[in-house]
Amino acid sequence: MGIFDFMKGAGEKIFKPGEAKKEAAIKAHLDTFGSDFASINVEVDGDVAALSGSVPSTTAREKAVLIAGNIDGIDKVDDRLTVSGSAAKPSFSNVTGGVSSTEAPVVSGGGGGTGTVPTSVGDQGWQSKTYTVKPGDSLSKIAKEFYGEASKYNQIFEANQPMLKDPDKIYPGQVLRIPQEA
Repeated sequence: MGIFDFMKGAGEKIFKPGEAKKEAAIKAHLDTFGSDFASINVEVDGDVAALSGSVPSTTAREKAVLIAGNIDGIDKVDDRLTVSGSAAKPSFSNVTGGVSSTEAPVVSGGGGGTGTVPTSVGDQGWQSKTYTVKPGDSLSKIAKEFYGEASKYNQIFEANQPMLKDPDKIYPGQVLRIPQEA
């Protein structure tokens, strides 16, 4: 479990002006991405979305956090999700916000950065790195940075489906999953 920082002013605009029940809007938004997110409960306090409940896999957990964080108006996501049906359930008791690396922060209120929360398979229960999109980025450019080959952009695109509908439609401030190279 942990709190992940996102760019508050970037992301999908799902809230109606003056909407008081942001929980319902975020839950409905998560539900549009499939049944993996049906057991998630959402609480919102200001610009922090807390996700609790269970998901069927670590991949679903990562995607749920990124879906909620990539909503305009959400600055932080408090990940309280558990992975059900997993033989080895990771412990998130020692996860805190922030970065313990010399690399740039993963998800921050500032510009882009390479993923360090978490940095490797099994690190704090995450299997992927994350990346905050910067102006001028493309999936090919990001693939070149992480995998050494621009042609591997489809790995990033597939890891972010159904959140990404088109590999050419990413935006600055968006946080993407970067899977381990296959």
